[in-house]
This record gives sequence, C-alpha cells and structure tokens, in this order.
Amino acid sequence: MRLSELLSFNDIVIQCHDNPDADALASGTALVWYFAQKGKKARFIYRGNNQLQKSNLIIMLSELSIPVSYEPEFEEEPELLITVDCQYGQRNVTTTRAKNIAIIDHHQLTVTLPELAEIRSNIGSCATIVWDLIRTEGLDVTSDKNLSTALYYGLFSDTNRLSEVSHPLDRDMIDSLNASVQRSLITRMSNANISLSELKITGKAILEYEFFEDHSYLILRAEPCDPNILGVISDFSLETDKVDVCLAYYVSPYEIKFSVRSCTKEVHANELAAFLAEGLGGGGGHIYKAGGSLRPEKLDKDPSDLLKERMKEYFDMFTILYTKDTVLNTAQMPLYEKKPQEVGIVRLADLFPSKTQVEIRTLEGDVVVTVEDDSYIMIGIEGEVYPTNEEKIRSRYKELNHPYTRKVEYSPSIKHLVTGERISVMSYAQAVISHGGGLIYAEPLDHCIKLFTEWDEEKYYLGNIGDYIASSIDDEHDIYIIKKDLFPLLYREKSKD
Repeated sequence: MRLSELLSFNDIVIQCHDNPDADALASGTALVWYFAQKGKKARFIYRGNNQLQKSNLIIMLSELSIPVSYEPEFEEEPELLITVDCQYGQRNVTTTRAKNIAIIDHHQLTVTLPELAEIRSNIGSCATIVWDLIRTEGLDVTSDKNLSTALYYGLFSDTNRLSEVSHPLDRDMIDSLNASVQRSLITRMSNANISLSELKITGKAILEYEFFEDHSYLILRAEPCDPNILGVISDFSLETDKVDVCLAYYVSPYEIKFSVRSCTKEVHANELAAFLAEGLGGGGGHIYKAGGSLRPEKLDKDPSDLLKERMKEYFDMFTILYTKDTVLNTAQMPLYEKKPQEVGIVRLADLFPSKTQVEIRTLEGDVVVTVEDDSYIMIGIEGEVYPTNEEKIRSRYKELNHPYTRKVEYSPSIKHLVTGERISVMSYAQAVISHGGGLIYAEPLDHCIKLFTEWDEEKYYLGNIGDYIASSIDDEHDIYIIKKDLFPLLYREKSKD
C-alpha cells in the first residue's frame, strides 16, 4: 500500500490500540504530519477504558506535541479509519465504525486484511513502516525535530532501547533520523520509564525465578508492564553466576511479550526469540539481546507452559560442531557440483576512493570493509551480500554485460563511514554467471546443528532439519550449511566415477 492511495479520502481518523505506547503514538503522529503536508486534516485518537498515565508518555505528549486525543465514547463513522500499531478487529483496539478501513502494523497478522493494508511483521516498529511509507512518497521527516524524535523513540521503546533491532530498514531509519533527534529528551523519557509499581513488578519477578541447571537458563514471569521492564529484568538476571540465558515474559489479554538475553556463544538470543515465537507471533534482535511477542488467539495451551516447553525443546534439539575438530564421513555422501548461477557484482572502487572504510548493510547485518582497488561485493540470488576480490571473480565468473536486476526483499546499501553518504548497491550491480564446478559432498540434516567454522569461532551457523551440511572436496575441515530451499538452485548431483 502507498500512502498516496489514501489521499482520495477527506474525513480521516487515525486510531491506535487502547493502551498506546511510544511506537503507536509516533506512528499516528507521523501520519497526521503526512496528511498535513498534502493539505488534508486527519484526527488521531485512542479509546478504551484507561487514559494515558505513564510518565515517559506524558512527557512525550507534551514535549513532542503529539496530536492524540482520548475518545472513549467516539461514535462518528469516518470516511476512512486507519489503525496503526494494531489491526482492526483485534481485542486490544476498541472497534470504531468506518466506511473504509486501512491498517498499518508490524505485528503478526491475526485478522482478515482490508484492501488497504501494510503489514510487515519482521520490522522492529510500526514507526519504521510509517517512516518508510512517507519516504516512498518523497517527503523527508527530518525537517521536523519533534517528529524525528518521536519516530526514533517509537523504535527505541519497541526494541528495548534498540537492543532488539534486527531488520536493516530499522537501522536505515536510525541513520536517517540521528542528526535530528533530541537526545536529551530521549534520555529524559528513558529515565522516566519505570514507576514505583513497575519497580515492584521487577523485584517480584526476580524473586520468583525458575532456574534450569541442565542448560543454565532462567525463566522469569512478570506481571503485565511496559515491555522495557522485561529488558531490565532479563539484563539484571543475566549477571547471575552460572546463568547463560534468560527469558523474561508477561501475559496480558492482548499479547504475551518476552525478552531474551544470552551471554554464551552457543546460544544466539535472536534465534532463540524467533524459535519461541515461530507460528505464534514474531521475535528477533541481536545475538545477545532479543525479544518478541505471541498472539493469545494463536495459542492452544497456557502461555507459561508453552514457553517452558519451547525452551526445553530448543536446548534439547541441537548438536554443536566445531569444524576445526570435525571431519565428516563422506564415503556415503553424494557428490555435488555447483550450477552456473547468475549473480551480481559491484566494484567498490567505482563507488568510493581506495582505502575508504565503508559499511555494507544487508539483511544479514552490517559489514565494515576497507575499499581496495580490487575490492568487489557479490550479490546472491536472495540479495545476500558478501565481500570478494577481482581475482576470484575473474577465475570463477563470466561477465554478461547487463545490469543485475533480481528483485530482493531488501536492497543492500553501502555507507561511507566518515561522510555518511549512502549508495544503493543494486543501482550499480552488473550480472555475471559462474562457470560451475566447485565440488562438494553434501547431505540433508536429520537433526539440528550449530556449526562453528574455522574462520569464525565466535558465531555459529544454524542448520535445521532438511538443510544440507556440506564439505569441500579440497578441504575436509571446510564444512558449511546450505539452506534447503537454496540447495537445489545452487548445486546438482555429480557421479563419483
């Protein structure tokens, strides 16, 4: 959906969920701003039984001129109702009659969508989605410091002070807004985040911890609270001796919110969060800090029992391998060769001077490299990006003399670390095709593994059942994981004769 599609309506009401948080308030405010730029007036409301009382949000309303009004008895039927940070028909938003409905949200889809909808469940905040929609319309919110600060604080709050940011679009918004954000106000709101009652919630949750000694993890259940309090609980609890992983959560009628922390390289917090939420909500973040939420209507058992079961299942399901100490038995493994595959290349020295430090932003994360005369990056079939050099490209690929135009979920970009200049990679990508070859032994996994490679012993690669474990024919310790959906696209079986 494009925001410009909504400009045909005149009587426009924006509604967030009944217990507004910073993300909901920022998202609604940004939409009001967008319509004002287009000469239209939109009203921003919330309903429900309780008016806002949290100290940090009261400061946000006042200092950032958030144009929201509390309308518990709202009875009008606007021409267009836009729900933000929630979905029309969910239990956490009072139903408002309207002639037309639009939805903008970043939570897991739980309702039948109207024609006008933008749901991106893998994004850290609704504020990021609204920012991106506004940017797509050619407008720049950074001219308004209050709005920039509100959007930043929306993401900041919904991702536990940015510790649970995982999608590159969230990082793009952070970079875009950084110069316009009122830092002192972010600090002030953050330091007004915990009330005395929430301090009591924190203490009670910590006192009633459950420790699982076999895998060194804690589970703590809190009463419903601001999601940031879960981060406080899990951060503090992780400092406990013999505790490697911590899960803190609360259960409300509208959602089950959780925070995950890890201080061991054998458990990535973002991966554990995604596992806990799989099929029931959404989860993500960083290797050491992550979080997520579950939708109550998707659960068929008590949330506490479910989380305990999934934690146990996660720790019981993996075998850990270190490639430096591992040699696969390849005698019965099929032999495969790499298929000729069209991919994209970009010569970094065509974009930035030699010796420049740049940051490459992709779905997999940010990678910092120093530009050399022979530096290239390669773009794979799913938009994955990795550094390489001219010698490898010339020896393994043939130029096709046309641009690389494959559509990907997120278009990678490169930023000059000194000037901040950012360039879209896909705009400069040229197509090449591999010569094929590249022999490996491979077979599908019948159990899950975490694989630590020789070139990175701090970060493992996850292999799920059905993914392929492969070993290079030239180096028995060169072992790696190939995702099951990619394997048939990249390799074909070859006779051992």
